[in-house]
Amino acid sequence: MALAGGAGWLAQAQVGGERGIAAVAASRDIQVSDIEVDVRADTGIEAREEAWREAQVKAWEKLGGPSLPESRIAGLVSAIVIENERLGPKRYVATLGVIFDRQRAASFLGEDGVGQRSAPMLLLPVTVSGGTQLMYEQRNPWQRAWAEFQAGQSRVNYVRPHGAGGESLLLTFGQTSRRSRVWWSNILEGYGAADVLVPIARLRYTYPGGPIEGTFTARHGPDNRYLDSFTLSAENPDQLPAMLAQAVRRFDAVFQVALADGTIRPDPTLNVKAGDLAPEIQRLVELGRALKARDEARAQAAAQPTEASGGAINAAPVNAPPPEGSVALYTVQFQSPDGAAFSAILASVRGTPGVRSTGIRSTAIGGTSVMTVSYSGSIGQLAEALRARGFTVQQGATALLISR
Repeated sequence: MALAGGAGWLAQAQVGGERGIAAVAASRDIQVSDIEVDVRADTGIEAREEAWREAQVKAWEKLGGPSLPESRIAGLVSAIVIENERLGPKRYVATLGVIFDRQRAASFLGEDGVGQRSAPMLLLPVTVSGGTQLMYEQRNPWQRAWAEFQAGQSRVNYVRPHGAGGESLLLTFGQTSRRSRVWWSNILEGYGAADVLVPIARLRYTYPGGPIEGTFTARHGPDNRYLDSFTLSAENPDQLPAMLAQAVRRFDAVFQVALADGTIRPDPTLNVKAGDLAPEIQRLVELGRALKARDEARAQAAAQPTEASGGAINAAPVNAPPPEGSVALYTVQFQSPDGAAFSAILASVRGTPGVRSTGIRSTAIGGTSVMTVSYSGSIGQLAEALRARGFTVQQGATALLISR
C-alpha cells in the first residue's frame, strides 16, 4: 500500500505544477508586425499617441491597401500589439504590430491571402539548450512564444497543446524520433490532428547576460523530415522573447511555403484505409492473411480426434498456468481519459502481486490504451488478481479489458 501511495505521489509530481500555457484565441484578423516608429512630441504620452497613428498608416501601406485618410484607416484597426517600446519624457521609440479587422478591411483588400487552410497540424515546439531537450516538461520561452502567436491568419491550421497535466508525459522530445505509426496515430487522434510539425529552437548562451545565438530548424511528419533552418541572435536575455517571436513568424512563413508547394500534407501511412495501400504492400498483406488461414486450418486439423487417440482431444486448457518459474505475456487494455488516470492505472497494475513487468504498446489519452503484462500465472489468475485491486475485468482468451 505504501508503494502504491508513493507511485501515486510520483505521478502527481510529474504532471502537477505550473506547466501549461494556454494558446491565445485564434483570430482571422489581419496582423502586420515589425512596424518601427520613433516620434517626438511635447510629452511622452502625446508622442506615443502620434506613433500609434503613424504605425497604423505604415501597416496599411505594408499590407498594400489603397490610399485612405488616416481616420478611415484607424477605423479598420482592432488592436495595437506592443512588441518593444521605450517611452521618454518627449520621445517614443517602439516596434509595434497592427491588427486590422478582416470584415471591415475586406471591402478594401478583397480576399487576397485568404487561401484554403491546411489539415490540422499538431505543433511540438522543442528547445535544445545546455545539453537538454525541453518541450512541455516545464514552462519555457519557446512554448510561450508559440502560445502567444496569433495563428488565425495563417494558412497552417495549428493544433497547439497547452502542455498541462499528462501532456508533459505524453508529448516529449523522444516522441519526435519515434517512427511507429501506431503511436503517432493514437496521439494525433487524441488531438484531432492529421500530421505533426516540429519547430526546434537550439539556443546557445555566449556568457551569462550576454548574446544568445539561436539556430532554428523546421521538421515535419512522423519521419521527422527536414524542411528549412535559419539563425537569429539576441543581444541579451531581455531580448530573447522578441527573438523567439520573430522566429515563430519565420517558422510560420516556412510552413506556409511548404504547404503551398505540397511538402506539408497529411502522411497517408497515419490513416491507412482499405484500398489505400500500394499494390506491392497489398500483396504482402494478402500473403500474410493466406499464411494465417493455412496455420489456423492446420491447427484445427491437428485438434480433430483420430482413431489413434480414441476420439480424445488432448488440448491444454487456456487457463492452465505456465510451468513453475516461468511467466506468460498477456495484453491488457484500459481506458485512459487523461494523463493522471493513465499513470495511476499503470502504477496499480505494476503493483499487482505476480506481475513481473509491464510494457506500453500504445497510449491514447482520451481513449483506450494498451499494455503488455508479464505474469507468473494464467490469464484467469491475472484477472482475479486485478479484481482484487479494485478493477472491473472483462476476460478474453489472451487479453483483458480493465476499468475502475
